[in-house]
Amino acid sequence: MNRVVHFEIHAENLQRAARFYEQLFGWKFDRWMPEQYWLITTGPQSEPGINGGLFKRMGPIDGNSVIAYVCTIQVASVDDSVEKAAAMGGANVVPKRAIPGMGWLAYSKDTEGNIFGMMQNDPSAK
Repeated sequence: MNRVVHFEIHAENLQRAARFYEQLFGWKFDRWMPEQYWLITTGPQSEPGINGGLFKRMGPIDGNSVIAYVCTIQVASVDDSVEKAAAMGGANVVPKRAIPGMGWLAYSKDTEGNIFGMMQNDPSAK
């Protein structure tokens, strides 16, 4: 079974969004990647739940950019999963890319137009 392992919030203003969630839920934000990506800690590892990321939105809110939380599912192969999603009526919307030291990530849409991420673990990804 493939599990949800991560979520993302896409935002125009990262500091404003971080402040909102810090004040509302007490989440902790740490800058991680140079391309304006911050890790979100939603609670202690000893409690159930997942952590996420805050990401600079890629484009204006015009009906084409992501304006929702994106859940990322861990998969054995991003390539195979992207191909399978497309064969089942979905569509790849952001091509596979390396997350250095972590793995490979791609975004697809389901048959209802919802965007989700798929992550393949690969510490050698560059």
